[in-house]
Amino acid sequence: MFRLLRRAAQNVLALVLMLTLVACAQHLMNSEDAAVPAKPGGAVRIASYNVHYIWLNQATGDWSVGDWDRRKGPMADALQAMQADIIAFQEMESFSRGSDGSTNLTLDYLLETNPGYAAAAVGDWRDFPSTQPIFYRRDAYELDDQGWFFFSDTPDVIYSRTFNGSYPAFASWARFRPRGGGRPFTVMNVHFEYKSRSNRLQSAELVNRRIAPMIATGDPVFLVGDLNARAGARTQEILTETGITFADIPGSTYHFNRGLNLFGAIDHLGYTGARLASGPVVLQRQFRGEWPSDHYPVFADFILP
Repeated sequence: MFRLLRRAAQNVLALVLMLTLVACAQHLMNSEDAAVPAKPGGAVRIASYNVHYIWLNQATGDWSVGDWDRRKGPMADALQAMQADIIAFQEMESFSRGSDGSTNLTLDYLLETNPGYAAAAVGDWRDFPSTQPIFYRRDAYELDDQGWFFFSDTPDVIYSRTFNGSYPAFASWARFRPRGGGRPFTVMNVHFEYKSRSNRLQSAELVNRRIAPMIATGDPVFLVGDLNARAGARTQEILTETGITFADIPGSTYHFNRGLNLFGAIDHLGYTGARLASGPVVLQRQFRGEWPSDHYPVFADFILP
C-alpha cells in the first residue's frame, strides 16, 4: 500500500511539474518587452484598452474604489506612454446598481489628467451607454458622428440583454474628421461576452450587418476591442467576411492581473481602407510598479488614404 501511495504521489508531482513547465513555456512565448516606437509621419495611432470596471459599493479589495486609487495613476501613465491618437476603451464602468451610469470615475479621471483628449461615444447614460468611450486628440481630430447598438435581438433598445439573456453588451462607434482636411474614418469599439461562444458568434454577425454600410462608403473603418477570442477563432473569422483585416497582435493582451501571459491576444485591431504602417505593440509592463488593469493596452499605426 505504501508503495502504491508513493507512486501515486510521484505521478502527481510529475504532473504538477509538467503543467508548471507548460505554463512557463506559454508565458515566455506570449511575452514581449516592446518599446513604444516613434509614430510614422502622417499615421494615425489607434489603441484598444480594457481598463476593468470599479465596484462603487466596495471600499477595499480587487476592483474596489480603494483599488481604483491604486490603479488610476498608473493607468494615466499607460495612456501617456502609448502616445495614441485614438483610444477605444472597454469596461470603463463604475457599478452601483442596475444600469445607472451617472458616475464614471475612470472617464472623469483620465479626461482630467489627459486634457489633450476629448471623449467620443459618450452622452447622458439614459440615452447613450458611455462605458465604452473612444478618446481622441482634440488638436488633430474632430467628432463627426457617434452611435451604439447592443448585442441583442433588440439592438437599438438601450441596455437590452444579450441573445441568451446574459448581461448587456454592446458596440459603440464614432466617426472622426482630421483637422486641416483629409479622409474621415470610423472607429467601432466592441466588447464581446467571455462566457458564451454563441453570444460571441451572434454578436459578430450583428457587427457585420452594422459595419457593412460604413465600409461601403469607401472611407477607412477600424474595428477594435476585446473580442474575448483569439486570432483565428470563428468569432474573428466572421468579422473578416466584411473585408476587415486583423493585425497580428504579438503575445498576450490579458494577464489575469498578475502579469501571467498564458495565451494569445483576445484584444484586437481590425481595419479596412487603411494601411498598417507599424506595430501592433502590446505594452506588457507595469507602471509605478502596478498593473493598471488585467488587460494590457495594444496599439498600431495606420496610414489613411
